Amino acid sequence: MRIGIDARIVAYRRGGIANYVTQLLAALAALDPQTDYRVLRSRRERGRAEAGSNLRRVTIYTPCHHPLERWALGAEVARLQLDLLHSPDFIPPAFGARHFIITVHDLTFLLYPQFLTAEARRTYNDQIGWAVRRADHILTDSEATSADLVRLLGVARAKITTVHLAAGPAYRPLPVAQVRPPLARYGLQRGYLLFVGTLEPRKNLPGLLSAYRLLLDRGETDLPLVIVGGRGWFFEQTFAQVEKLGLTDRVRFLHNVPDADLPALYNGATLLATPSFYEGFGLPALEAMACGTPVVVSERGSLPEVVGEAGIQVNPDVPAGIAAGMSRLLNDPALRERLREAGLARAAQFTWEKTARETLAVYRRVVAVS
Repeated sequence: MRIGIDARIVAYRRGGIANYVTQLLAALAALDPQTDYRVLRSRRERGRAEAGSNLRRVTIYTPCHHPLERWALGAEVARLQLDLLHSPDFIPPAFGARHFIITVHDLTFLLYPQFLTAEARRTYNDQIGWAVRRADHILTDSEATSADLVRLLGVARAKITTVHLAAGPAYRPLPVAQVRPPLARYGLQRGYLLFVGTLEPRKNLPGLLSAYRLLLDRGETDLPLVIVGGRGWFFEQTFAQVEKLGLTDRVRFLHNVPDADLPALYNGATLLATPSFYEGFGLPALEAMACGTPVVVSERGSLPEVVGEAGIQVNPDVPAGIAAGMSRLLNDPALRERLREAGLARAAQFTWEKTARETLAVYRRVVAVS
């Protein structure tokens, strides 16, 4: 097979889909050295070595999410004579390969349109219906997103395969001596409450901040809240809530944190809170569990599927409920230890090798039908 994988997103943004593409490519290179993979890289991204000798870079000039992307990208990839093109950012070209697979990570733009800018809603809403019809097969990160595709877009269940993501090997329990130096660079000491993710409405940071204010007012914690992530849509709402609740001296914002520092930040935390209104997977929760950090997560979307019984689930609409979940962990050392062990066991069930193996099986199945 000659397989193309669209990796242009890596040049445009960090985290999320970019991490998925990077980890998947590395795992496929190790698992499947005989297949000829063509990695579509943006011309903006230079100097990156591919993960295996059978992964060959192809420089692409079409930008991500360009209005003419379907046709311009098709014209660029047609010369590659691909048996299959995988579009991890869900928008495939109109032509250019024999078969097309897309990954749909979530349907936030359909479920919570108020959380996106008008321009972003137009971009995604105008593309998603066409994309799921154009694709020969669809991958999702969770059964929750698979169900959303069937319910909201009428996609046949047989056309969808759920392939879970994983935490990378760097996410593991670390000795205290390895944790302290990275924390010191950020002026932190071990023992804080942690959030990791983009500052955008679906992450429910105002709800988390309100819950944190309740914990402080009741004297149930004096630990700082550390928020790690870049600024997304309507990030101003988060800063406004900090000011409104008088939390300026209690909350630390860390932007542009290198991926290499994240394992130490997870290891140094007492707990991770992810009270999102919606997640297509929820990788920070899995990364935290892989580091031995207990988690408090929303009871919605994919998070219950990822965390299972290894974390505390809360109603994201109720700040008092979020606070109660965090309070349980803060005030019960035995529960923290039990969930630490359960989280480690749960996270071990998700590996990038498994993700790559299940993805490769879909590649082979789709190509074989022709």
